[in-house]
Amino acid sequence: MRIGVITFPGSLDDRDALRAVRIAGAEPVALWHGDHDLQGVDALVLPGGFSYGDYLRCGAIASLSPIMTEVVDAAGRGMPVLGICNGFQMLAEAHLVAGGLIRNDHGNFIRRDQHLVVENTATPWTSGFEQGQEIVIPLKNGEGGFIASAEELKRLEGEGLVVFRYTGVNPNGSLDDIAGVRNERGNVVGLMPHPEHAVEPGFGPDTASAMRSGTDGLTFFTSVIRSALVEA
Repeated sequence: MRIGVITFPGSLDDRDALRAVRIAGAEPVALWHGDHDLQGVDALVLPGGFSYGDYLRCGAIASLSPIMTEVVDAAGRGMPVLGICNGFQMLAEAHLVAGGLIRNDHGNFIRRDQHLVVENTATPWTSGFEQGQEIVIPLKNGEGGFIASAEELKRLEGEGLVVFRYTGVNPNGSLDDIAGVRNERGNVVGLMPHPEHAVEPGFGPDTASAMRSGTDGLTFFTSVIRSALVEA
């Protein structure tokens, strides 16, 4: 399986995402925001960072990058797309997922190992988890507060479109503790925490077994690989 990772001006975690893809067992493909070519990939990752310096709104300018025309088209055809942190903001700005992301309610940038509850496993990116499973994924953002209108929030909850929820602490004031959502079809997922930073023992969150041994993030990437094999 070939998984593309798109680099935008200001992307910081594109290399980490490419490494996560490789560790999971797929072929990572580096893509450039200014191109109109997805190079025949089977899935896409929009990585974290500060695209275009977060000017205007986080992800707003990147959502209009040339390659996003192809991303929107591919998502519409059912290609799995994962937006991480700044990538989640791009997905929201491109209307590929509902809601929006605003400044953290405490006004500060936050970095922590965040506990999440898996709310939905009916996506290519989360099929390897169990419903209700608690996982730990690193979080780092300044504008991670998830918002939506009361009507939209009701729809997200009612239709099971919430994929991850913060537990233990809400780090940024997200409504309903929402950490990640999916589109109606289920192939597009956006979340604020960074699974690509929890894929290799020795470099992830601490666990009860050992320091920095957490690898819950790897399941995102192995899940999409298995989903592709099942469909094949």
